[in-house]
Amino acid sequence: MATYKKKGYKPKDKKDQEAIDMQSTTAEVFNTLDDTASKSEQWIEKNSKSLFYSLVVVIALILGFLGYNKFIIEPKEEAASNELSFPRKHFNEADLAAGSEIDSLLQLGLDGADNKYGFLDISSQYSGTKAANIANYYAGISYLKLKEYQKAIEYLSKFSSDDEILGPTAIGAIGDAFADIDQTEDALEYYEKAANFKDNEFTTPLFLFKAGRSAMDLGQFAKAEKMFTQIKEDYPTSNTSKDIDKYIYSAKYAQ
Repeated sequence: MATYKKKGYKPKDKKDQEAIDMQSTTAEVFNTLDDTASKSEQWIEKNSKSLFYSLVVVIALILGFLGYNKFIIEPKEEAASNELSFPRKHFNEADLAAGSEIDSLLQLGLDGADNKYGFLDISSQYSGTKAANIANYYAGISYLKLKEYQKAIEYLSKFSSDDEILGPTAIGAIGDAFADIDQTEDALEYYEKAANFKDNEFTTPLFLFKAGRSAMDLGQFAKAEKMFTQIKEDYPTSNTSKDIDKYIYSAKYAQ
């Protein structure tokens, strides 16, 4: 049965008033939504061309990025990776060689030969690829072995890796280069970076030891003692810890 409100109708109680207020609020919300939807439809209709062109641009950018990776980056990475085989072969042979042959093989690895790229060519011609990054590492280590320390620092500084062995080894090699040109403070800085880069049983105690020796050379005996003691306590099974007690005592009694 239909009901109606007389003019001047007042709700009998508070609940009736709340019900009326709720109905009024709900109606206002729906009216607002309808109005907003209508305005949105009008805006979309008015700007449909702009929206379409924007969508086309976004799709083109995505396709362009995928195409660039597929047809430019991936082939470049593959070509660079293939080029690494020649200089790597000579680098590995140098480890087994003796005398002046070592230097010749390392230089071949750096410069290339017989229309084959060396590490330096790969680093420059394929810059930005993973292979170029690896080439920087090999070039740096090759220069370190050839005692060309500034070039070793230059190329090792271009290399980056999160690998727990390769990463700290490259950083520590920069420390070795600085140590060989008597820049002991710089050597200590890089040995510490290498020791703290990734915690493991091989590189961490090794570079802690080198850092400790550098600290001793700089007269920082307390720091050296701390590093040698860390090797003894945290890496007791490492090769570095075998004679570590004598270094601890040397640092302690030098203070």
